Amino acid sequence: MEESLFQFGLKAFVTLFVVVDPLGVAPSFVALTDELETANRRNVLLRALIIAFGVTLFFLLGGPALLSYLGVTVHAFAISGGILLFIASLPMLFGQRTRLQSPEREEHGTMGEDIAIFPLAIPLLSGPGTITTALLLTNQAQADPSRMGILVVVSAAVYLISWSVLYAGERLMAGFGEGKVRIITRVLGIVLAALAVQYVLNGLTGYYDALISRS
Repeated sequence: MEESLFQFGLKAFVTLFVVVDPLGVAPSFVALTDELETANRRNVLLRALIIAFGVTLFFLLGGPALLSYLGVTVHAFAISGGILLFIASLPMLFGQRTRLQSPEREEHGTMGEDIAIFPLAIPLLSGPGTITTALLLTNQAQADPSRMGILVVVSAAVYLISWSVLYAGERLMAGFGEGKVRIITRVLGIVLAALAVQYVLNGLTGYYDALISRS
């Protein structure tokens, strides 16, 4: 039974929101912009989110062409992407920021580096985990204009919510406390793990259905 547009949109929203994880980014954002004035902090946040949204949108709209060029089937990417997202969920279960979205270098970057680009936009808000999710969702949309439109709206909504969360980052951190943030991160990790397993199962089912249809 094919899922409805509402179900597709809801699943896309939950998956992308969990991977972007604005609550998990909030401590890093507060630390990175601690010495900036309020106006500069808002400017950095806005630019970071615009860049992150642009990167995500690029892979949402250009995903099918990219996979076709690489010769990767939808089923193969669903399986590999699901495994990658499952690995990403494991650190979250321990209340940590997944390494798929964490900067490899020192958080504050190097001298002269724009923190709106690195590490805020890439990889904190649009790292490999987000890119993988965008490609997986695009595959599931199957070039349906309605579903592709939903993905664009969902992505915009996720980054709009991320803006609200990070804008109030200091107050949220003070209100929730580090312990509660880690609890929320663990819950999101469980959700992401379940979604990742479902992607793998869908990929395997699609692969065997394709084999049966060819035989």
